[in-house]
Amino acid sequence: MPQHAPTGLSRSEAYEQSQDIGINPSGNDTIADVINHRYHRRDVLKGLLAGTAIAGFGTAGLGTMVGEPAQAQTTASRFTFTEISHGVDRTHHVAPGYDADVLIRWGDAVAPDAPAFDPQRQTAAAQLKQFGYNNDFIGYLPLPLGSTSSTRGLLFINHEYTNEEVMFPGIGRQEAKDKLFKDMTRNLVEIEMAAHGASIVEIERSEAGKWAVVAGSRYARRIDGGTTMMELTGPAAGHARMKTKADPSGVRVAGMLNNCAGGVTPWGTVLTAEENFHGYFWGKIEAGHPEERNHKRYEVPGNWYNWGQYFERFDVTKEPNEPNRFGWMVEVDPYDPQFVPKKRTALGRCKHEGAAVIVNSDGRVVLYSGDDERFEYVYRFVSARRYNANDRRANLGLLDEGILSVAKYNADGSVDWLPLVFGQGPLTAANGFGSQADVLIETRRAADLLGATKMDRPEDIEINPLTGKVYVMLTNNSRRKADQLDATNTRAANEWGQVLEMTPPGGDH
Repeated sequence: MPQHAPTGLSRSEAYEQSQDIGINPSGNDTIADVINHRYHRRDVLKGLLAGTAIAGFGTAGLGTMVGEPAQAQTTASRFTFTEISHGVDRTHHVAPGYDADVLIRWGDAVAPDAPAFDPQRQTAAAQLKQFGYNNDFIGYLPLPLGSTSSTRGLLFINHEYTNEEVMFPGIGRQEAKDKLFKDMTRNLVEIEMAAHGASIVEIERSEAGKWAVVAGSRYARRIDGGTTMMELTGPAAGHARMKTKADPSGVRVAGMLNNCAGGVTPWGTVLTAEENFHGYFWGKIEAGHPEERNHKRYEVPGNWYNWGQYFERFDVTKEPNEPNRFGWMVEVDPYDPQFVPKKRTALGRCKHEGAAVIVNSDGRVVLYSGDDERFEYVYRFVSARRYNANDRRANLGLLDEGILSVAKYNADGSVDWLPLVFGQGPLTAANGFGSQADVLIETRRAADLLGATKMDRPEDIEINPLTGKVYVMLTNNSRRKADQLDATNTRAANEWGQVLEMTPPGGDH
């Protein structure tokens, strides 16, 4: 049984609470500290920016604050639809003049030979061929490859996590204190694993404007959390800390977990981010174990599932290295049903959210990502090799070599990108790093030591393809106090978050 009893919260509530508490032990500045240094707090509280500005930072050199002193905005809104009332009921409400259609649902067929969904008689074998549970990121890839079709394409959809009280009739919330997983069985756990991962389906729009899934598509595929074999690539692949009894090579891992946001690459693959992987592990590693500090920094084990009761790989007392094989960015080629998904370790290990990719002016590929937890960091990866628009296959390894950096935001509006490179600064054997693999496996701790800026849940990151500006979505911080207000955090108990804009000088990322 898990060492830490469940909280009584639903799984989604537990994940949300976990992200809002924050476990970063470093004394690094927060983004609020940085902005308070840049702008006098008295001026901020007097309403200099009227609570509406976005903090703009240059990715090197000086940036510009977006927003002038309080002025009324007179530009007419482009949102002309009639707003609907807030509320929850059995009806899916949309604004007048709009409609909403169901494209695909949990349990619907993905594989051509998928059985009809029967919630009373679920099996893992059936779920492996059916649409998974709890969607997050959706990526659209036009068909054929290389086209810009808006009428036919592939959808890549993440399946982030499962809720057994909704999936399995009559058993209730198993993580609740009065349950402690007593109704869960090995069969139900296998179904949960099968419902994780992602689905790839082909869709087509009719002349009437309605979208539908193309049955029997050769591209249709399920990627799951327990059986889909994946390859670990990059500097951490094959390292001793990645090896387990099931995989003594340290280069193969079954499944991906808690896949949240993601992105589409310029060469037509999808990056899907493993976020709250810690919740799938249980047990308690013994004091003094070499992985104890590493596990603690990532909140492993979370004890939110009882998978470790039936599969020892999820019990840290039996497989302490298994958590190191999760928390990566996974690359998948939806155009190739035989493609083995790659966990790209060069992109670092954290609770990844989002993957914004752009080809820089010099041809190198740049990727921005956030670590989605309160007081965690913003990261940037720059590839060593250059993108080749004429050789798609050559681009498939671009994310295995390059420099991963973490952001330090300065009061003058600039950003220092601090390289996470073994042997540089504090990332040495004196601090427990023996190789680049160690730096990447313990990305969070390495960023702590470099002095990165602690952010308020950097959830998604997007790049404007026309301007090159980078937008960081800082989701929320409901624990902010009234005496902690600043230029970008203008209200206490901030439930709604804010947006940070970064401008690459001269368009150079």
